[in-house]
Amino acid sequence: MAKKDYYEVLGLEKGASDDEIKKAFRKLAIKYHPDKNPGDKKAEESFKEINEAYQVLSDPQKKAQYDQFGTADFNGNGFGGFDGGFDFSEMGGFGDIFESFFGGFGGGRKKGGPERGADLEYNLNLTFEEAVFGVEKEISVTKSENCETCRGTGAKPGTSPRTCDKCNGSGQIRVQRNTPLGSFVSTTTCDKCGGKGKIIDTPCNDCHGRGKQRKNRKIKVSVPAGVDSGNIIPLRGQGEHGNNGGPPGDLYIRISVAPSKVFKRKGFDIYIDSNISMAKAALGTEITVPTVDGDVKYSVPAGTQSGTLFRLRGKGVPRVNSTGRGDQYVNIVVDIPKSLNEKQKEALKLFMEASGEEFEDHKDGKDKKGFMDKIFGNK
Repeated sequence: MAKKDYYEVLGLEKGASDDEIKKAFRKLAIKYHPDKNPGDKKAEESFKEINEAYQVLSDPQKKAQYDQFGTADFNGNGFGGFDGGFDFSEMGGFGDIFESFFGGFGGGRKKGGPERGADLEYNLNLTFEEAVFGVEKEISVTKSENCETCRGTGAKPGTSPRTCDKCNGSGQIRVQRNTPLGSFVSTTTCDKCGGKGKIIDTPCNDCHGRGKQRKNRKIKVSVPAGVDSGNIIPLRGQGEHGNNGGPPGDLYIRISVAPSKVFKRKGFDIYIDSNISMAKAALGTEITVPTVDGDVKYSVPAGTQSGTLFRLRGKGVPRVNSTGRGDQYVNIVVDIPKSLNEKQKEALKLFMEASGEEFEDHKDGKDKKGFMDKIFGNK
């Protein structure tokens, strides 16, 4: 190894800065670490090489001598006189990088503490009218709750869990690995208590030591007026119970609204089509309009064209948790008859004449249809 170019081992150019050397070593150490490559002799040799290169190039005195004389054999041995151990303290947080691969070095989040319960979701189907005016529903939810017998401890009443004597209640243990490069310390889940930090000698007969039971609960849900599909109603604390005294999760009610056969909703407004004859559209008429509140009368003025929108203020959907409502819009659809009897045709011809309009008729003896024949289908 004494003849190997340490800069080349770390993938650097000669004269690289301390930061560049440190970053290069961190990257390669993660890649070739024995814990990440169990049984890989090639990776182990590469790890030894980058370790040796870093031990030399990270030491200002050794680096200066190596740059000048091109050798690391400062004290007459192949490892340049260092003890073969790892000093992570000088790495400025190097342990944090290894933690994601090797479980951390001497620390980590303590297990066995209070944990919040899981959140739940429930899909609630509503009719169009229920969504508009609001409704109270009773739903059935199956969830994990603290055992009523042991109150979530998992231990038989009259007994208590004891602190694990292997991890001292932390739920984790430190494991030391001795390698040719030195000693590595990592943390892992305690194999005696399973990471709980406690041991139950006499389990509860009802939950068998789990501390939890599956329960079916009836829950009342007050749905406010104006909700729509996709809206979510949170019920705080109605989720699954937490562990080790942790708070319960939440229950989220997801709303799904069935479409109406009559009304079409857009936001807080409601739309509806109303069909009238062309005569009523021309002369004006009074129509009956269905709304979510019941039928109302509306006067359609003379000369109304098909596609005209009339607004009924305040006849829409209530605004959720607010005051006021949307509007209802009535779309006028003027019906044009597809077929007419002779009396109707004659009446329209008279109307055209009164309006100063002209139409062609069978005057030239040819098989040619006039304007009225094309409209009314004369043969």
